[in-house]
Amino acid sequence: MPYYGYYGYGYDPLYLIIVLVTTVVGLMAQGYINSTYRRWSKVPSDGETGKQVARRMLDASGCGRVGILGTPGHLSDHYDPRDNNLYLSRENLSGGSVASVAVACHEAGHAAQRESGYFMMKVRHALVPVVNFTQNVWTIVFLLGFMMDMAGLTWLAIAMFAFSVLFQLVTLPVEIDASRRAVAYIEGSGMSEVNVRGARKVLTAAALTYVAAALSSVLQLMYLLARTHRDDDN
Repeated sequence: MPYYGYYGYGYDPLYLIIVLVTTVVGLMAQGYINSTYRRWSKVPSDGETGKQVARRMLDASGCGRVGILGTPGHLSDHYDPRDNNLYLSRENLSGGSVASVAVACHEAGHAAQRESGYFMMKVRHALVPVVNFTQNVWTIVFLLGFMMDMAGLTWLAIAMFAFSVLFQLVTLPVEIDASRRAVAYIEGSGMSEVNVRGARKVLTAAALTYVAAALSSVLQLMYLLARTHRDDDN
């Protein structure tokens, strides 16, 4: 969690508590997804790799033009709507575990969202350029507002940060829906009960990391709003 709330406010025990709570929650969520992924990455799927099952899911979802490419890194898997490709890390691209199938199908779920015109994905996509701008400049505006004692700039900075919070909140249903689509396909395609159960566990653990990130952003925003409002009244 960024320490933005400290700027201009000096030592604040409440903010330190917020930082501590959100840091612990974030670390717990990250630890849970890592341990869950490791566990299910040791359980073989029904003999197909993540890429193979994702390809079948894409074709069944009307996403035949979506490509599947490799990407470096661990759990760096993502769907890029700009070039309409799934990017799967090596262990999930060629791996034949329950975990690799779950992650690959989750990313295929994002492509299926785009194909079906899923509303929340459209909202998230529309927010991307706004958030890319505001998250890079809001702290500068906030500091300028404090140093120049201009409340208008401070409130403008908080409004900019609010877009990042909104983005995190919109991301939650997008990720949950992609996981729902993945599990539904794995189950509906006739894969074993082990694959279905493992996919649910892996993708539920992954969802918790987005919940933790959203919680962190919301608490950060609430703190900034309350502290700035209180300072304006003094």
